[in-house]
Amino acid sequence: MSKAVRYRRFGGPEVLEVQEIPEPHAAADEVRVRVTAAGLNPMDWQITTQPDMAARFGITLPAGFGSDFAGVVDEVGAHATGFAIGDRVYGAAIGRSVAEFVLVKTPAETLWPTPERVSDEVAGVLPVSGLTASAALAAIGLHAGDTVLIGGAAGGVGVFAVQLAKLAGARVLGTASEGTFEFLRQLGAEPVAYGPGLADRVRALAPQGITAATDLFGRDAAETALQLGVAPDRISVVADGPAPPPGVHTAGALDAGPGALERITDAIRSGDISVPIAATFPVERIRQAVTTQAERHVHGKIVVTL
Repeated sequence: MSKAVRYRRFGGPEVLEVQEIPEPHAAADEVRVRVTAAGLNPMDWQITTQPDMAARFGITLPAGFGSDFAGVVDEVGAHATGFAIGDRVYGAAIGRSVAEFVLVKTPAETLWPTPERVSDEVAGVLPVSGLTASAALAAIGLHAGDTVLIGGAAGGVGVFAVQLAKLAGARVLGTASEGTFEFLRQLGAEPVAYGPGLADRVRALAPQGITAATDLFGRDAAETALQLGVAPDRISVVADGPAPPPGVHTAGALDAGPGALERITDAIRSGDISVPIAATFPVERIRQAVTTQAERHVHGKIVVTL
């Protein structure tokens, strides 16, 4: 038997259970990963509370939980390719990552070797957030000299978007609550409080105007950018939120270009990107971990260990 977080009805953290399930084994074209760390994302708890969102990902009840993971390959099917027993890996498995074992078919598009000097805790938070941030910035063609407004800059995707934008040579204004301002400054962003009056506060910070925007939480930053004269095709929003204004790009992890995660891990290894881990919880405290993540007041990522 093995442990896995599962739920039998839709709802909040209270529906999540750590269950004993039959230990899965790799089929001929699969590898099995013994999971050591799983990063949480807003989409994980949104899927558990929104049946329509779960349906978009093909998830039906009873269901597993989580998307991102890192660990070690411990079984390789007879016809599986690309990985060997003992390889450190990280990847994405929507609806089943918070479990002792994850099965991945090969050739694998959502499993990558974990680079040396990158811990499992860091690797285990990268796929969804890192790919989403990369896709959101690529959609607006961000380049050196831009002044970009990033909505939700202190969140799990925002910490990557801020740093990737800085590496691209852009000036970054990031919306957040005042309690996260110093945290954002440490990442290289100029913080600005979200909420009513955002356009005026952005004008005060950037009197010459902004040239691009990406909204990683809600639509406040996108609508403000339009109000400030930014062209719709230089604005992006994440794909799992409300419908965007006309002409604005939507972007999600699946839209990221080839090599996006490799570039991020290279930047982590070189010290150009830091990955703040706000808190780590053992799997037995999964409900507390999800509650903490869903409150959106943490500075960085939440990790569940197994």
